[in-house]
Amino acid sequence: MERMLELYGNIAPPPMMSTTFTADLNAESGPLHHPWRTCVGSGHATLALRADWQAQLRQAKADLDFRYVRFHGLLDDDMGTLICQSDAFIYSFFNADQIFDFLVSIGMRPIVELSFMPSTLSSGDDIVFHYKGNITPPRHQEEWAELMRRLTSHWVERYGIDEVAQWYFEVWNEPNLPAFWTGGQQAYFQLYETTVNAIKGVDTRLRVGGPATAANAWIDEFQAFCKERKLPIDFISTHFYPTDAFGEIGADTITQLEHAPLDVMRQHALIARTQANGKPLLYTEWNITSNPRDTMHDTSVAAALATRIVMGVDDVVDAYSYWTFSDIFEENYFPSVPFHGGFGMLNLHGIKKPIYKAFEMVAALGDRQYTVEQSHPSVAIWVGEAGEKARQTQVLCINQVMPRHPIKTEEVVLEIKLRPGQAVRSVTIGRIDAQNANPVALWTQWGQPNYLSHDQVAQLKQTTELQWIALDHVQENEVLSVAFPVAAQSVNLVRIEWSEA
Repeated sequence: MERMLELYGNIAPPPMMSTTFTADLNAESGPLHHPWRTCVGSGHATLALRADWQAQLRQAKADLDFRYVRFHGLLDDDMGTLICQSDAFIYSFFNADQIFDFLVSIGMRPIVELSFMPSTLSSGDDIVFHYKGNITPPRHQEEWAELMRRLTSHWVERYGIDEVAQWYFEVWNEPNLPAFWTGGQQAYFQLYETTVNAIKGVDTRLRVGGPATAANAWIDEFQAFCKERKLPIDFISTHFYPTDAFGEIGADTITQLEHAPLDVMRQHALIARTQANGKPLLYTEWNITSNPRDTMHDTSVAAALATRIVMGVDDVVDAYSYWTFSDIFEENYFPSVPFHGGFGMLNLHGIKKPIYKAFEMVAALGDRQYTVEQSHPSVAIWVGEAGEKARQTQVLCINQVMPRHPIKTEEVVLEIKLRPGQAVRSVTIGRIDAQNANPVALWTQWGQPNYLSHDQVAQLKQTTELQWIALDHVQENEVLSVAFPVAAQSVNLVRIEWSEA
Protein backbone atom coordinates (compact mmCIF):
# COMPACT_ATOMS: atom_id res chain seq x y z
CA MET A 1 0.00 0.00 0.00
CA GLU A 2 2.74 2.47 0.89
CA ARG A 3 4.55 1.72 -2.38
CA MET A 4 1.37 2.47 -4.33
CA LEU A 5 0.98 5.76 -2.49
CA GLU A 6 4.58 6.67 -3.23
CA LEU A 7 3.79 6.32 -6.92
CA TYR A 8 0.28 7.68 -7.09
CA GLY A 9 -0.13 10.03 -4.13
CA ASN A 10 1.81 11.58 -1.30
CA ILE A 11 1.22 10.01 2.09
CA ALA A 12 -0.36 12.59 4.37
CA PRO A 13 0.16 12.22 8.12
CA PRO A 14 -2.56 11.58 10.73
CA PRO A 15 -4.68 12.54 12.61
CA MET A 16 -7.76 11.36 10.73
CA MET A 17 -10.70 13.77 10.91
CA SER A 18 -14.24 12.76 9.99
CA THR A 19 -16.24 14.43 7.22
CA THR A 20 -20.05 14.29 7.16
CA PHE A 21 -22.07 13.79 3.97
CA THR A 22 -25.87 14.03 3.95
CA ALA A 23 -28.66 12.85 1.68
CA ASP A 24 -32.45 13.05 1.90
CA LEU A 25 -34.47 10.13 0.51
CA ASN A 26 -37.62 12.30 0.70
CA ALA A 27 -36.18 14.71 -1.85
CA GLU A 28 -36.79 14.35 -5.55
CA SER A 29 -34.27 12.06 -7.19
CA GLY A 30 -32.58 12.68 -10.50
CA PRO A 31 -31.77 10.22 -13.29
CA LEU A 32 -28.61 8.18 -13.62
CA HIS A 33 -27.91 7.59 -17.31
CA HIS A 34 -24.79 5.35 -17.22
CA PRO A 35 -23.49 6.40 -20.68
CA TRP A 36 -20.45 4.16 -20.10
CA ARG A 37 -22.80 1.24 -20.71
CA THR A 38 -23.66 2.39 -24.22
CA CYS A 39 -20.39 1.10 -25.66
CA VAL A 40 -17.08 -0.49 -24.71
CA GLY A 41 -13.89 -0.69 -26.76
CA SER A 42 -11.83 -3.56 -28.04
CA GLY A 43 -8.60 -3.62 -30.00
CA HIS A 44 -8.59 -5.10 -33.49
CA ALA A 45 -11.39 -6.73 -35.45
CA THR A 46 -9.76 -10.13 -35.93
CA LEU A 47 -9.57 -10.56 -32.15
CA ALA A 48 -13.36 -10.80 -32.13
CA LEU A 49 -13.05 -14.14 -33.92
CA ARG A 50 -11.27 -15.64 -30.88
CA ALA A 51 -13.20 -17.86 -28.48
CA ASP A 52 -11.64 -16.26 -25.39
CA TRP A 53 -12.46 -12.74 -26.64
CA GLN A 54 -16.06 -13.79 -27.18
CA ALA A 55 -16.25 -15.43 -23.75
CA GLN A 56 -14.98 -12.28 -22.05
CA LEU A 57 -17.36 -10.00 -23.94
CA ARG A 58 -20.25 -12.31 -23.09
CA GLN A 59 -19.28 -12.02 -19.41
CA ALA A 60 -18.92 -8.23 -19.60
CA LYS A 61 -22.32 -7.99 -21.26
CA ALA A 62 -23.89 -10.13 -18.52
CA ASP A 63 -22.22 -8.26 -15.65
CA LEU A 64 -22.23 -4.67 -16.94
CA ASP A 65 -24.89 -4.65 -19.68
CA PHE A 66 -22.81 -3.08 -22.44
CA ARG A 67 -24.90 -2.45 -25.56
CA TYR A 68 -22.30 -1.74 -28.27
CA VAL A 69 -18.65 -2.61 -28.92
CA ARG A 70 -16.14 -0.75 -31.09
CA PHE A 71 -12.82 -1.87 -32.55
CA HIS A 72 -10.27 -0.91 -35.22
CA GLY A 73 -9.45 -2.60 -38.48
CA LEU A 74 -12.72 -4.03 -39.78
CA LEU A 75 -11.50 -3.31 -43.32
CA ASP A 76 -7.91 -4.45 -42.84
CA ASP A 77 -6.41 -7.01 -45.17
CA ASP A 78 -6.31 -9.65 -42.43
CA MET A 79 -10.14 -9.52 -42.34
CA GLY A 80 -10.25 -10.33 -46.06
CA THR A 81 -12.94 -7.70 -46.62
CA LEU A 82 -11.53 -6.60 -49.96
CA ILE A 83 -8.53 -7.95 -51.83
CA CYS A 84 -7.37 -7.83 -55.43
CA GLN A 85 -6.41 -10.89 -57.46
CA SER A 86 -5.64 -10.88 -61.19
CA ASP A 87 -6.66 -7.23 -61.35
CA ALA A 88 -10.14 -8.05 -60.02
CA PHE A 89 -11.65 -6.99 -56.72
CA ILE A 90 -12.81 -9.79 -54.44
CA TYR A 91 -15.21 -8.77 -51.68
CA SER A 92 -15.61 -11.10 -48.71
CA PHE A 93 -17.71 -10.11 -45.71
CA PHE A 94 -17.68 -13.55 -44.10
CA ASN A 95 -15.34 -12.70 -41.20
CA ALA A 96 -17.18 -9.46 -40.43
CA ASP A 97 -20.45 -11.40 -40.47
CA GLN A 98 -19.08 -13.92 -37.98
CA ILE A 99 -18.30 -11.07 -35.58
CA PHE A 100 -21.63 -9.31 -36.00
CA ASP A 101 -23.56 -12.60 -35.78
CA PHE A 102 -21.95 -13.15 -32.39
CA LEU A 103 -22.74 -9.63 -31.21
CA VAL A 104 -26.39 -9.94 -32.20
CA SER A 105 -26.58 -13.36 -30.51
CA ILE A 106 -25.63 -11.85 -27.12
CA GLY A 107 -27.81 -8.77 -27.47
CA MET A 108 -25.08 -6.35 -28.54
CA ARG A 109 -24.43 -4.21 -31.60
CA PRO A 110 -21.38 -2.65 -33.26
CA ILE A 111 -20.25 0.90 -33.48
CA VAL A 112 -18.78 0.24 -36.92
CA GLU A 113 -15.47 2.06 -37.12
CA LEU A 114 -14.83 2.24 -40.86
CA SER A 115 -11.08 1.60 -40.89
CA PHE A 116 -8.39 1.02 -41.98
CA MET A 117 -7.84 1.26 -45.74
CA PRO A 118 -7.75 -2.03 -47.68
CA SER A 119 -4.33 -2.00 -49.31
CA THR A 120 -5.84 -2.55 -52.74
CA LEU A 121 -7.68 0.79 -52.41
CA SER A 122 -4.87 2.69 -50.70
CA SER A 123 -2.91 5.64 -52.04
CA GLY A 124 0.26 4.74 -50.11
CA ASP A 125 2.04 2.21 -47.92
CA ASP A 126 1.95 3.94 -44.51
CA ILE A 127 0.75 1.60 -41.78
CA VAL A 128 0.03 1.55 -38.06
CA PHE A 129 0.47 -1.17 -35.43
CA HIS A 130 1.98 -4.58 -35.85
CA TYR A 131 -1.09 -5.78 -37.76
CA LYS A 132 -0.26 -3.19 -40.46
CA GLY A 133 -3.43 -1.15 -40.75
CA ASN A 134 -3.09 1.10 -43.80
CA ILE A 135 -3.64 4.75 -42.84
CA THR A 136 -3.65 6.44 -46.26
CA PRO A 137 -6.63 7.93 -48.12
CA PRO A 138 -8.20 5.91 -50.92
CA ARG A 139 -6.57 6.34 -54.29
CA HIS A 140 -10.02 6.66 -55.89
CA GLN A 141 -13.03 7.90 -53.94
CA GLU A 142 -15.47 5.89 -56.05
CA GLU A 143 -13.73 2.62 -55.14
CA TRP A 144 -14.18 3.47 -51.45
CA ALA A 145 -17.80 4.46 -52.09
CA GLU A 146 -18.46 1.11 -53.77
CA LEU A 147 -17.05 -0.74 -50.76
CA MET A 148 -19.29 1.29 -48.43
CA ARG A 149 -22.36 0.56 -50.57
CA ARG A 150 -21.65 -3.16 -50.76
CA LEU A 151 -20.94 -3.47 -47.04
CA THR A 152 -24.02 -1.68 -45.83
CA SER A 153 -26.32 -3.24 -48.44
CA HIS A 154 -25.09 -6.67 -47.37
CA TRP A 155 -25.69 -6.02 -43.68
CA VAL A 156 -29.15 -4.58 -44.30
CA GLU A 157 -29.99 -7.70 -46.28
CA ARG A 158 -28.52 -10.01 -43.63
CA TYR A 159 -29.78 -8.37 -40.44
CA GLY A 160 -32.67 -6.20 -41.63
CA ILE A 161 -32.92 -2.45 -41.76
CA ASP A 162 -34.63 -2.23 -38.36
CA GLU A 163 -31.52 -3.77 -36.78
CA VAL A 164 -28.80 -2.04 -38.81
CA ALA A 165 -30.50 1.34 -38.38
CA GLN A 166 -29.60 1.00 -34.69
CA TRP A 167 -25.89 0.64 -35.45
CA TYR A 168 -23.50 3.58 -35.68
CA PHE A 169 -21.17 4.01 -38.66
CA GLU A 170 -18.15 6.03 -37.55
CA VAL A 171 -15.84 7.26 -40.29
CA TRP A 172 -12.21 6.32 -39.48
CA ASN A 173 -10.24 6.65 -36.23
CA GLU A 174 -8.39 9.75 -34.98
CA PRO A 175 -7.72 11.30 -38.40
CA ASN A 176 -6.22 14.38 -36.73
CA LEU A 177 -3.21 12.25 -35.72
CA PRO A 178 -0.64 11.48 -38.45
CA ALA A 179 -0.16 8.07 -36.85
CA PHE A 180 -3.68 7.14 -38.00
CA TRP A 181 -4.28 9.22 -41.16
CA THR A 182 -1.84 10.70 -43.64
CA GLY A 183 -4.30 12.82 -45.57
CA GLY A 184 -4.89 15.71 -43.19
CA GLN A 185 -8.17 17.46 -42.47
CA GLN A 186 -9.44 18.15 -45.98
CA ALA A 187 -8.83 14.59 -47.16
CA TYR A 188 -10.73 13.33 -44.13
CA PHE A 189 -13.64 15.63 -44.89
CA GLN A 190 -13.67 14.29 -48.44
CA LEU A 191 -13.64 10.72 -47.08
CA TYR A 192 -16.60 11.55 -44.86
CA GLU A 193 -18.53 13.06 -47.78
CA THR A 194 -17.94 9.98 -49.90
CA THR A 195 -18.85 7.66 -47.02
CA VAL A 196 -22.03 9.35 -45.84
CA ASN A 197 -23.37 9.72 -49.38
CA ALA A 198 -22.70 6.05 -50.13
CA ILE A 199 -24.26 4.75 -46.90
CA LYS A 200 -27.26 7.06 -46.99
CA GLY A 201 -27.73 5.98 -50.59
CA VAL A 202 -28.44 2.48 -49.25
CA ASP A 203 -30.94 3.75 -46.67
CA THR A 204 -31.31 7.18 -45.11
CA ARG A 205 -32.07 5.60 -41.74
CA LEU A 206 -28.48 4.38 -41.37
CA ARG A 207 -26.57 6.51 -38.85
CA VAL A 208 -23.25 8.01 -39.92
CA GLY A 209 -21.01 10.37 -37.95
CA GLY A 210 -17.54 11.65 -37.07
CA PRO A 211 -15.01 13.17 -36.89
CA ALA A 212 -13.74 10.37 -34.57
CA THR A 213 -10.84 12.58 -33.53
CA ALA A 214 -8.43 12.48 -30.63
CA ALA A 215 -8.70 15.16 -27.93
CA ASN A 216 -11.99 16.78 -29.03
CA ALA A 217 -10.38 18.06 -32.26
CA TRP A 218 -12.08 19.24 -35.47
CA ILE A 219 -15.65 19.21 -34.14
CA ASP A 220 -16.41 22.78 -35.21
CA GLU A 221 -14.58 22.51 -38.54
CA PHE A 222 -16.23 19.18 -39.32
CA GLN A 223 -19.71 20.56 -38.78
CA ALA A 224 -18.94 23.69 -40.77
CA PHE A 225 -17.78 21.55 -43.71
CA CYS A 226 -20.89 19.37 -43.56
CA LYS A 227 -23.15 22.40 -43.35
CA GLU A 228 -21.48 23.95 -46.38
CA ARG A 229 -21.76 20.70 -48.36
CA LYS A 230 -25.26 19.91 -47.02
CA LEU A 231 -24.07 16.58 -45.61
CA PRO A 232 -25.95 14.79 -42.82
CA ILE A 233 -24.33 14.15 -39.43
CA ASP A 234 -26.21 11.72 -37.20
CA PHE A 235 -23.80 11.94 -34.26
CA ILE A 236 -20.60 13.61 -33.16
CA SER A 237 -17.81 11.31 -32.02
CA THR A 238 -14.45 12.08 -30.48
CA HIS A 239 -11.97 10.83 -27.86
CA PHE A 240 -10.32 12.25 -24.78
CA TYR A 241 -7.89 10.92 -22.16
CA PRO A 242 -7.01 12.77 -18.95
CA THR A 243 -3.35 12.66 -20.01
CA ASP A 244 -4.08 14.65 -23.19
CA ALA A 245 -2.33 18.04 -23.21
CA PHE A 246 -1.10 17.87 -19.62
CA GLY A 247 2.58 17.80 -18.70
CA GLU A 248 5.46 18.13 -21.11
CA ILE A 249 5.45 16.27 -24.41
CA GLY A 250 6.88 12.84 -23.77
CA ALA A 251 6.37 13.08 -20.01
CA ASP A 252 5.40 9.94 -18.17
CA THR A 253 1.80 9.26 -17.20
CA ILE A 254 2.23 10.23 -13.57
CA THR A 255 3.61 13.63 -14.52
CA GLN A 256 0.79 14.20 -17.00
CA LEU A 257 -1.92 13.22 -14.52
CA GLU A 258 -0.30 15.30 -11.79
CA HIS A 259 -1.19 18.42 -13.77
CA ALA A 260 -4.71 17.36 -14.78
CA PRO A 261 -7.58 18.68 -12.65
CA LEU A 262 -9.87 16.12 -11.02
CA ASP A 263 -12.77 17.14 -13.26
CA VAL A 264 -10.70 17.27 -16.46
CA MET A 265 -12.93 14.83 -18.33
CA ARG A 266 -16.14 16.62 -17.38
CA GLN A 267 -14.64 19.95 -18.44
CA HIS A 268 -13.80 18.70 -21.91
CA ALA A 269 -17.05 16.79 -22.27
CA LEU A 270 -18.97 19.98 -21.54
CA ILE A 271 -17.01 21.80 -24.25
CA ALA A 272 -17.78 19.06 -26.76
CA ARG A 273 -21.43 19.01 -25.65
CA THR A 274 -21.73 22.66 -26.60
CA GLN A 275 -19.90 22.13 -29.89
CA ALA A 276 -22.18 19.19 -30.80
CA ASN A 277 -25.10 21.61 -31.25
CA GLY A 278 -27.70 19.18 -29.93
CA LYS A 279 -26.48 16.13 -31.83
CA PRO A 280 -25.79 12.89 -29.93
CA LEU A 281 -22.27 13.06 -28.45
CA LEU A 282 -20.35 9.78 -28.46
CA TYR A 283 -16.96 9.47 -26.83
CA THR A 284 -15.85 6.31 -28.61
CA GLU A 285 -12.58 6.06 -26.66
CA TRP A 286 -11.37 7.05 -23.23
CA ASN A 287 -9.29 5.58 -20.45
CA ILE A 288 -7.43 6.93 -17.42
CA THR A 289 -4.28 7.15 -19.57
CA SER A 290 -3.40 6.64 -23.24
CA ASN A 291 -0.39 4.44 -22.41
CA PRO A 292 -1.14 0.79 -23.33
CA ARG A 293 1.45 -0.52 -20.86
CA ASP A 294 0.78 1.60 -17.77
CA THR A 295 0.78 -0.51 -14.60
CA MET A 296 -1.71 1.92 -13.10
CA HIS A 297 -4.40 0.21 -15.21
CA ASP A 298 -4.16 -2.89 -13.01
CA THR A 299 -4.64 -1.08 -9.68
CA SER A 300 -7.31 0.52 -7.53
CA VAL A 301 -5.88 3.88 -8.63
CA ALA A 302 -7.46 3.29 -12.05
CA ALA A 303 -10.70 2.14 -10.43
CA ALA A 304 -11.04 5.27 -8.30
CA LEU A 305 -10.16 7.68 -11.11
CA ALA A 306 -12.46 5.95 -13.62
CA THR A 307 -15.31 6.09 -11.11
CA ARG A 308 -14.90 9.83 -10.68
CA ILE A 309 -14.76 10.27 -14.45
CA VAL A 310 -17.89 8.30 -15.35
CA MET A 311 -19.93 9.87 -12.57
CA GLY A 312 -18.72 13.30 -13.66
CA VAL A 313 -19.94 12.95 -17.26
CA ASP A 314 -23.15 11.04 -16.53
CA ASP A 315 -25.37 14.01 -17.44
CA VAL A 316 -23.23 15.28 -20.33
CA VAL A 317 -22.59 12.57 -22.94
CA ASP A 318 -24.65 9.98 -24.80
CA ALA A 319 -21.93 7.33 -24.97
CA TYR A 320 -18.67 6.95 -23.08
CA SER A 321 -16.78 3.96 -24.41
CA TYR A 322 -14.00 2.71 -22.14
CA TRP A 323 -10.94 1.52 -24.05
CA THR A 324 -10.95 -1.55 -23.58
CA PHE A 325 -12.94 -4.36 -21.97
CA SER A 326 -10.10 -6.92 -22.29
CA ASP A 327 -6.32 -7.24 -22.33
CA ILE A 328 -6.77 -9.52 -25.35
CA PHE A 329 -5.24 -6.71 -27.36
CA GLU A 330 -2.44 -6.50 -29.89
CA GLU A 331 -1.59 -3.04 -31.17
CA ASN A 332 2.15 -3.43 -30.60
CA TYR A 333 2.35 -7.16 -29.86
CA PHE A 334 0.28 -9.84 -28.19
CA PRO A 335 1.23 -10.01 -24.48
CA SER A 336 1.58 -13.04 -22.24
CA VAL A 337 2.25 -11.48 -18.81
CA PRO A 338 -0.98 -11.74 -16.77
CA PHE A 339 -0.76 -8.17 -15.44
CA HIS A 340 1.24 -5.93 -17.76
CA GLY A 341 -0.65 -2.62 -17.47
CA GLY A 342 -2.94 -3.28 -20.42
CA PHE A 343 -5.98 -1.15 -21.16
CA GLY A 344 -8.47 -3.92 -20.33
CA MET A 345 -10.96 -4.22 -17.51
CA LEU A 346 -10.34 -7.97 -17.67
CA ASN A 347 -6.87 -9.45 -17.96
CA LEU A 348 -5.83 -12.08 -20.51
CA HIS A 349 -7.34 -14.86 -18.38
CA GLY A 350 -10.64 -13.07 -17.74
CA ILE A 351 -9.63 -12.04 -14.22
CA LYS A 352 -11.49 -8.93 -13.13
CA LYS A 353 -9.21 -6.00 -12.43
CA PRO A 354 -10.18 -3.41 -9.79
CA ILE A 355 -11.61 -1.19 -12.52
CA TYR A 356 -14.06 -3.91 -13.58
CA LYS A 357 -15.26 -4.23 -10.01
CA ALA A 358 -15.60 -0.45 -9.84
CA PHE A 359 -17.92 -0.47 -12.83
CA GLU A 360 -19.97 -3.16 -11.10
CA MET A 361 -20.30 -0.78 -8.15
CA VAL A 362 -21.32 2.11 -10.39
CA ALA A 363 -23.93 -0.11 -12.03
CA ALA A 364 -25.28 -1.06 -8.59
CA LEU A 365 -26.23 2.58 -7.95
CA GLY A 366 -29.32 2.04 -10.06
CA ASP A 367 -31.17 4.43 -12.33
CA ARG A 368 -31.72 7.41 -10.03
CA GLN A 369 -29.68 9.38 -7.53
CA TYR A 370 -30.15 11.81 -4.66
CA THR A 371 -28.28 15.06 -4.24
CA VAL A 372 -25.22 14.94 -2.01
CA GLU A 373 -23.21 18.09 -1.37
CA GLN A 374 -19.59 17.52 -2.45
CA SER A 375 -16.86 19.67 -0.93
CA HIS A 376 -14.10 17.30 0.19
CA PRO A 377 -10.81 17.53 -1.78
CA SER A 378 -10.51 13.77 -2.27
CA VAL A 379 -13.71 12.04 -1.09
CA ALA A 380 -16.83 12.00 -3.26
CA ILE A 381 -20.13 10.22 -2.56
CA TRP A 382 -23.17 9.30 -4.67
CA VAL A 383 -26.43 7.85 -3.30
CA GLY A 384 -28.60 5.87 -5.70
CA GLU A 385 -31.53 3.47 -6.00
CA ALA A 386 -33.07 1.26 -8.66
CA GLY A 387 -36.78 1.58 -9.29
CA GLU A 388 -39.45 3.48 -7.43
CA LYS A 389 -39.85 1.00 -4.56
CA ALA A 390 -36.24 0.06 -3.96
CA ARG A 391 -35.47 -2.49 -1.27
CA GLN A 392 -31.91 -1.23 -1.16
CA THR A 393 -30.11 2.09 -1.25
CA GLN A 394 -26.55 2.13 -2.55
CA VAL A 395 -23.86 4.60 -1.52
CA LEU A 396 -20.80 4.83 -3.77
CA CYS A 397 -17.76 6.47 -2.19
CA ILE A 398 -14.29 7.15 -3.58
CA ASN A 399 -11.17 8.59 -1.98
CA GLN A 400 -9.08 9.67 -4.95
CA VAL A 401 -6.54 12.25 -6.05
CA MET A 402 -4.25 12.62 -9.03
CA PRO A 403 -0.66 11.33 -8.62
CA ARG A 404 1.70 13.25 -6.31
CA HIS A 405 -1.15 15.01 -4.53
CA PRO A 406 -1.66 14.42 -0.78
CA ILE A 407 -4.02 11.61 0.20
CA LYS A 408 -4.72 9.54 3.31
CA THR A 409 -7.39 7.30 4.76
CA GLU A 410 -10.47 9.36 5.53
CA GLU A 411 -13.24 8.81 8.09
CA VAL A 412 -16.63 9.38 6.48
CA VAL A 413 -19.87 9.95 8.36
CA LEU A 414 -22.98 9.42 6.28
CA GLU A 415 -26.32 10.78 7.42
CA ILE A 416 -29.40 9.83 5.42
CA LYS A 417 -32.85 11.22 6.13
CA LEU A 418 -35.22 8.30 5.70
CA ARG A 419 -38.69 8.13 4.25
CA PRO A 420 -41.52 7.76 6.78
CA GLY A 421 -41.74 4.21 8.08
CA GLN A 422 -38.38 3.10 6.69
CA ALA A 423 -36.41 0.77 8.93
CA VAL A 424 -32.87 -0.42 8.36
CA ARG A 425 -32.30 -4.14 8.12
CA SER A 426 -28.55 -4.10 7.51
CA VAL A 427 -25.68 -1.90 6.39
CA THR A 428 -22.67 -3.50 4.71
CA ILE A 429 -19.64 -2.25 2.80
CA GLY A 430 -17.56 -3.71 -0.03
CA ARG A 431 -14.13 -2.25 -0.79
CA ILE A 432 -11.72 -1.96 -3.70
CA ASP A 433 -8.26 -0.85 -2.58
CA ALA A 434 -4.71 -2.15 -2.27
CA GLN A 435 -5.86 -4.94 0.07
CA ASN A 436 -9.30 -5.75 -1.36
CA ALA A 437 -10.48 -6.94 -4.79
CA ASN A 438 -6.86 -6.64 -5.95
CA PRO A 439 -5.59 -9.77 -7.74
CA VAL A 440 -2.25 -8.12 -8.57
CA ALA A 441 -1.27 -8.36 -4.90
CA LEU A 442 -1.47 -12.16 -4.88
CA TRP A 443 0.23 -12.43 -8.27
CA THR A 444 3.06 -10.26 -6.90
CA GLN A 445 3.39 -12.54 -3.87
CA TRP A 446 3.93 -15.42 -6.28
CA GLY A 447 6.84 -13.57 -7.88
CA GLN A 448 4.85 -12.25 -10.88
CA PRO A 449 4.95 -15.41 -13.02
CA ASN A 450 4.62 -14.87 -16.76
CA TYR A 451 2.31 -17.87 -17.18
CA LEU A 452 -0.45 -19.07 -14.89
CA SER A 453 -1.75 -22.55 -14.16
CA HIS A 454 -5.49 -23.21 -14.13
CA ASP A 455 -5.39 -23.36 -10.33
CA GLN A 456 -3.64 -20.01 -10.14
CA VAL A 457 -6.23 -18.42 -12.42
CA ALA A 458 -8.98 -19.78 -10.17
CA GLN A 459 -7.26 -18.39 -7.06
CA LEU A 460 -6.81 -14.96 -8.64
CA LYS A 461 -10.44 -14.87 -9.70
CA GLN A 462 -11.44 -15.60 -6.13
CA THR A 463 -9.50 -12.58 -4.87
CA THR A 464 -11.66 -10.28 -7.00
CA GLU A 465 -14.80 -11.11 -5.02
CA LEU A 466 -15.98 -8.32 -2.74
CA GLN A 467 -15.94 -9.03 0.97
CA TRP A 468 -19.11 -7.54 2.46
CA ILE A 469 -18.52 -6.33 6.01
CA ALA A 470 -21.28 -5.21 8.39
CA LEU A 471 -21.13 -1.57 9.52
CA ASP A 472 -22.37 -0.26 12.82
CA HIS A 473 -25.18 2.22 12.37
CA VAL A 474 -27.68 4.27 14.29
CA GLN A 475 -31.27 5.00 13.24
CA GLU A 476 -32.88 7.77 15.23
CA ASN A 477 -35.64 10.28 14.39
CA GLU A 478 -35.84 8.92 10.83
CA VAL A 479 -32.15 9.60 10.24
CA LEU A 480 -29.63 6.84 9.55
CA SER A 481 -26.09 7.58 10.65
CA VAL A 482 -23.15 5.38 9.72
CA ALA A 483 -19.39 5.98 9.92
CA PHE A 484 -16.69 4.14 8.00
CA PRO A 485 -13.07 4.64 6.86
CA VAL A 486 -12.16 4.88 3.18
CA ALA A 487 -8.62 4.05 2.16
CA ALA A 488 -6.52 6.18 -0.16
CA GLN A 489 -7.18 5.58 -3.87
CA SER A 490 -10.18 3.37 -3.15
CA VAL A 491 -13.73 2.69 -4.31
CA ASN A 492 -16.32 1.66 -1.73
CA LEU A 493 -19.96 0.62 -1.93
CA VAL A 494 -22.20 0.84 1.12
CA ARG A 495 -25.32 -1.28 0.72
CA ILE A 496 -28.31 -0.35 2.90
CA GLU A 497 -31.09 -2.95 3.02
CA TRP A 498 -34.54 -2.00 4.23
CA SER A 499 -36.85 -4.19 6.29
CA GLU A 500 -40.19 -5.36 4.96
CA ALA A 501 -42.94 -2.76 5.36
